[in-house]
Amino acid sequence: MNAITTAKHRPGDPALAARLKRHVEGEVRFAPADRGRYATDASIYQVEPIGVLVPKTMADVEAALTLCREEGVPVLPRGGGTSQCGQTVNRALVIDCTKYLRNVLSVDAAAGVAKVQPGIALGALNDALKKDKLFFPVDPSTWARCTIGGMAGNNSCGSKSIRYGLMADNVLAIDALLPSGQRFTFGEVADNLGADIRADVANLIQSLRALGAREAEEIAARFPRQLRRVGGYNIETLTPAARAEGRGNLARLLVGSEGTLAFSEALDLKLWPIKPRKVLGICQFPTFRAAMAASQHLVTLNPEAVELVDRTMIDLGRSIPIYRATIDAIVLGEPDSLLIVEFHGDDDAALLRDLDRLEEMMGDLGYPDAVVRVTDSAFQAQVASVREAGLNIMMSMKGDGKPVSFIEDTAVDLPDLADYTERLNEVFEKHGTKGTWYAHASVGCLHVRPVLNMKDGEDVTKMRAIAEECFALVREYKGSHSGEHGDGIVRSEFHESMFGSRIVRAFEAVKDAFDSAGLMNPGRVVRAPRMDDRTLFRYPPGYRADESIKPALDWSAWPGPQGGFLGAVEMCNNNGTCRKFDADVMCPSFRATRDEQHLTRGRANTLRLALTGQLGPDALAGDEVAEALSLCVSCKGCKRECPTGVDMAKMKIEASHARAKKHGIRLKDRIIAELPRWAPWAAKLPGLANLRDTIPGLAALSERALGLAAGRSLPRFRRDAFRDDEARHDGTGQEVILFADTFNRYYEPENLRDAVTVLGAAGFRVTPAAAADGRPLCCGRTYLAAGMVDEARAEARRTLEALSGSDAPVLGLEPSCLTTLRDEFLSLLPGPQAEALAARAELATAFLAKRDLPLKPAGVARAHIHGHCHQKAFGGFAPAVQGLRRIPGLTVTPIASSCCGMAGSFGYEAKNLEVSRAMAELSLLPAVRAAAPEDVILADGTSCRHQIRDLGKREAMHSIRLLARSVRA
Repeated sequence: MNAITTAKHRPGDPALAARLKRHVEGEVRFAPADRGRYATDASIYQVEPIGVLVPKTMADVEAALTLCREEGVPVLPRGGGTSQCGQTVNRALVIDCTKYLRNVLSVDAAAGVAKVQPGIALGALNDALKKDKLFFPVDPSTWARCTIGGMAGNNSCGSKSIRYGLMADNVLAIDALLPSGQRFTFGEVADNLGADIRADVANLIQSLRALGAREAEEIAARFPRQLRRVGGYNIETLTPAARAEGRGNLARLLVGSEGTLAFSEALDLKLWPIKPRKVLGICQFPTFRAAMAASQHLVTLNPEAVELVDRTMIDLGRSIPIYRATIDAIVLGEPDSLLIVEFHGDDDAALLRDLDRLEEMMGDLGYPDAVVRVTDSAFQAQVASVREAGLNIMMSMKGDGKPVSFIEDTAVDLPDLADYTERLNEVFEKHGTKGTWYAHASVGCLHVRPVLNMKDGEDVTKMRAIAEECFALVREYKGSHSGEHGDGIVRSEFHESMFGSRIVRAFEAVKDAFDSAGLMNPGRVVRAPRMDDRTLFRYPPGYRADESIKPALDWSAWPGPQGGFLGAVEMCNNNGTCRKFDADVMCPSFRATRDEQHLTRGRANTLRLALTGQLGPDALAGDEVAEALSLCVSCKGCKRECPTGVDMAKMKIEASHARAKKHGIRLKDRIIAELPRWAPWAAKLPGLANLRDTIPGLAALSERALGLAAGRSLPRFRRDAFRDDEARHDGTGQEVILFADTFNRYYEPENLRDAVTVLGAAGFRVTPAAAADGRPLCCGRTYLAAGMVDEARAEARRTLEALSGSDAPVLGLEPSCLTTLRDEFLSLLPGPQAEALAARAELATAFLAKRDLPLKPAGVARAHIHGHCHQKAFGGFAPAVQGLRRIPGLTVTPIASSCCGMAGSFGYEAKNLEVSRAMAELSLLPAVRAAAPEDVILADGTSCRHQIRDLGKREAMHSIRLLARSVRA
């Protein structure tokens, strides 16, 4: 990890940490892994902080700023850590506002103003404003996780800036805590400052206004006349002309300052009425230049946004399962580029006329029948998810060469856009690379990333040359070298060539007026390091894998050392999609804790540091990795929902295996791992096996001895366990093989019996999945959870041998077991046998949803169904819901929930009890409690049903049982 400033306090300074702890209520985190998790953002940089503070109150922030001022410690305010230019990494005390300082303080709906704390995410704010039919319109693609404070720091823009402007246009006031310790509200400030303003603050404002008057002509001559100019400080707001025209709001000066001038305590935001209706027109173009040339014409139709999707993004999007169907539905033939034109309003008829005008204009431009009309709101949301994931889709390229953000958001006038982009493509070609393009064609601000390898010194040299040539083009077209993502490390050094020396000296004067000691996020905006200083890179010289690490699983899909393991971990680009709260599953532990450590991104960073020796020797088996992974419930949400495909569940298996090899396996973990072996004996003596929950005191003893929570009941073994010979139905149709998992076999055998009934009713010939040795087959999931990879591989080999003699579909009921056949088997025993089984394995409910069934009313009017994480991750939930909806007279309502919180054995452990409950309380348990007593609760996961019974005090059933009730009716 790297240094950027020289401070008397080194990273992890225990004395500073101890002093902080004495003065704050919040969380003080100075351990190496904590610092490492905050050393990166979504840029190419990695700078190790001195430490991290997660404040609980603004009093904590004030105390920390006072201490840092006394000690000479730099300070970095941080939101979601999604910045792409390096402005949220520094050798400083990082203050993370996202966990606690995230409240809406007030809303004046009549005035259209909200006051919020800096750590609130934009998505959470707009959810809170819906009841007032208002919203905050600045909408970066990271809206679900970027914070208002961070957006103000960057002067964020978003797709609708053509309509609503930038962050600077929508922040009315900022309650700021100045580096001196003073507070002041920056907003509309009268020319006559008044006697109530402190003398030192008055002197600050007067000096700033004097600077604005002095530099007014230079500002007018050198600042680009672009909507999307977000580089440097907004000193144009200080000029006499701006003040005379009503543009002298001092909040504009803090917006875009990247935490270098003050700490935002609260922000007053301008709200806008929601336009309830929307339509999209997806315009198809044969060439990239044709799309660029058309943009200036399409904006004359007064759309809300015009967004580009280029050929690279189309192809990469199709390679990602979660986006494939959406891409295919919006593409006609093989276009080179798409422009997504968005119209909003109140009247459907008027919006349809907008689409008519769009089609007419496309015809006039020479592209008839080249518009896909999208009027369905659900499908619009899918299209939006593809557009918003543009960055991460681009970053899903495997290997060391990636699209790199450093000229990401230059902006030029629309008439110049086609020529500018064509010439920039020629620059890329000259340097032996190509660029990926997407985003805001409506305002001439296209996100472009040349594909380069930041581990290669020659490519770093190319990066600098491309930057210099690109910015020269931007100046030639009188554009802005930063049109959305700010300055950070990437662009701050180029202000001299962009604005001239006199303006840069003015920027420095502003910085010094606010922060004379230079402690607020130093080296950003002014006095910056070189953007190609490799000591600041995530992959600095000397970066290499620890070759002693030999993975137990197959990682060959990713190139690189450690069998590709490090390459897979490096797919995390730190953009923070896992911080979203609107995803189907990802990331349930973060949703419960809001802790960077327990986030897919935080875990990936911890693993990368461990795999490259930055956390010391043998760190993969060490405590810091174990702690980071301790709340990972292996939900596989990230495998599906992370656009770059980070599979943390698989990575956890590797880390657990390494730890097991070094430290051995705990008794509790071994008992659970061996469950498939001893369960048959427990089922023969269920009274004895179930004693723990029947004799007082035994539950408490199990907590002391094994860590199993005394307040949790355990699943009960059944004497009437399911036998393989019951998995037969002599239907006349296609053969299907029923894979009887351990949990349903021994805990709820009626589920498997009902599966045989339903499959038989559908006409299938059902046979059991059975091994030659007579022992029930097992997917090995319990072994994998304990890191016992060799034992899991042995079970996988037995299963493959038993099931490879047929090409019949293999059907199961337990999502975690069935998906192991489709997923982990490919890593345990890679090859044609595993691939063939993965292609045949399917959840029975998803399989049946595509077949005819003799369904009759089931005697229930409404069912609420919770999806198991693996069921969602592998696309099995939506078909299960659709299959149930065919039952006559039944209304099926999917519960919008993430992980139930039980997750195999996770929720049974005393140490996880609080988090397990918190996961369930996020959405699942409130939905269960809201269900009417006569409604049915469905959940296809064994652990999910147990969690609902334990915490929700309702019985949940597997959906196969409701189907069975329907076919028997």
